[in-house]
Amino acid sequence: MNNLMYVLTDYTFHIVALGATLLGMMSGVIGSFAVLKKQSLIGDAIAHAALPGIAITFLLTQTKSNEFLLVGALVTGLLATVCMHTMKTYSKIEVESAMSLILSTFFGLGLVLLTYIQTIPNAHQAGLDRFIFGQAATLLQSDVLLIAIMAIVSMSVIILCWKELKLVTFDTIFAQSIGISPKTISLFLSVLIVLVSIVGLQTVGVILMSALLVAPGVAARQWTHKLETMVILAGIFGGVSGGIGTLVSSLMTKIPTGPSIVLSMGIIVLISIVFAPSRGVVWRLHHSRIQQRRLAQEHILGLLYELLCQQQRVFNRHNVASMLQMKVTTQAQLYDMLRELERLRKQGFVYCENDQWTLTKRGVEYVETLYSKEEQYGTP
Repeated sequence: MNNLMYVLTDYTFHIVALGATLLGMMSGVIGSFAVLKKQSLIGDAIAHAALPGIAITFLLTQTKSNEFLLVGALVTGLLATVCMHTMKTYSKIEVESAMSLILSTFFGLGLVLLTYIQTIPNAHQAGLDRFIFGQAATLLQSDVLLIAIMAIVSMSVIILCWKELKLVTFDTIFAQSIGISPKTISLFLSVLIVLVSIVGLQTVGVILMSALLVAPGVAARQWTHKLETMVILAGIFGGVSGGIGTLVSSLMTKIPTGPSIVLSMGIIVLISIVFAPSRGVVWRLHHSRIQQRRLAQEHILGLLYELLCQQQRVFNRHNVASMLQMKVTTQAQLYDMLRELERLRKQGFVYCENDQWTLTKRGVEYVETLYSKEEQYGTP
């Protein structure tokens, strides 16, 4: 507890946590559109493309200043974006293939340049490798200010261009018909992703930045079908993961902040996939079980109704268990059917006496209503 109170009152923790939270929120909001457009790999490609820009800038300036290094990363990130859109527009290469090609080529170039830098005297002191995995603990107040400015600008742009982004994301053809250029909007969105990726390099690094762009949107998508709600939730999830990851890293020794942030986001994604309503695994299993129970009950009611009709609607009782046993293949299925039969009895649809079953008047009305719906709308 003392350690927790010390961390929460530490100035360095406040700086890093604020920067990580803002970065997570910004990444979640912008990355949501990439997730919906099924271009999740674009963040990965752009982040990896920034590495050679960092290396080249260091070779040209011989400085470790973040401002110069990030400008170099921005240049190569934008270059990679232009290359991807050019390949997509003027060739038959699919967008996923173009992203993979750009990712591997630029990242390979960056590793070659970093290897070369290590051979230069005193170059090992440059600390350029921190951009690969991130080093959030080195964030300064000026870095957080840059992230905050970028967050304000990107959020403002998203709000101003909301209609265009929404139309291009869901209905490209309609967007074109009213004069909106999908290519321009896609390029514009890619530029925003470039800026976010470059700003986040120092916090989570080249390798993990794509996870911070994609994961919040994936988690938010499980909870809603509305774009507005999804974007807000993605921003919240990204911000929460940034704060929790920073706290975990601060409380535990030798735990890097970047991976902690991504791991926190991964846990949120896992919880969303498992427990989210409508789309979560637990809900789907529960809904599937309800459907199976409903079908089993309707099968039993239909069987009793057919027997009732054959006997000119005389409410004679029948040994339903023996009839069901002939219609199933396993004992487990028979057990499930008998359990549903007992549920129907408790609901008042069937009546039992000495293991002999028949429909009640309520059961007859329910089956006839069900059959009339099937005749009107077709069998579901």
